[in-house]
Amino acid sequence: MKKSIAIILLSSVFLSACVSLITPKVEPEVIKLKAGEYSLDSTHATLLFKVQHLGLSTYVGRFNQFDASLVFDPSNMAAASLNAVIEINSLDINDEDLKSDLMGRSWFRQAQYPQATFVSTSVRPISESEFEFTGALNWRGQQQPVVVSATFHGGANNILSGKYTLGFSAKGAFSRSDFGMDKYVPLVGDEITVEAYAEFLKN
Repeated sequence: MKKSIAIILLSSVFLSACVSLITPKVEPEVIKLKAGEYSLDSTHATLLFKVQHLGLSTYVGRFNQFDASLVFDPSNMAAASLNAVIEINSLDINDEDLKSDLMGRSWFRQAQYPQATFVSTSVRPISESEFEFTGALNWRGQQQPVVVSATFHGGANNILSGKYTLGFSAKGAFSRSDFGMDKYVPLVGDEITVEAYAEFLKN
């Protein structure tokens, strides 16, 4: 019995040591983050959209395939840039019949417009870690200005990937009717909120 307890204790110590070794030391101050070009770590990224439904609830879906790149120098954030591309057919709403309907002409028109893209044009600081990326959203053959509020959660050397990694989240909103998708407004809300949670790897 005593031997079993000793083994359990030693195993716990060993596991704790291993966790300590692989847990990165995160630098939270943006000014101390490493400048350069970054690519999205798609295995640690989530892209959600939210829309009001019948005034009763918020409908939430996600896109499973998207890519993004980030270029920035923490000493000159005004020159930072954020580019993103979303594969429309990767829509995930847990309802294949509804997804098929949404891919059609009344909604996403996926066959004609398989992607949506965002390209930033300017950056404005909000706080030491928060910035507004203003850019152009191209979707359904339309281009409209959209403001994305981005937060840098810090950076660290990631032993799992072998690369310096940034933690990043962003949130933006736009009116779907501005892109010619006005079916069932206002039963289905006009405003679409988009949220992204991601890690970026330094190139």
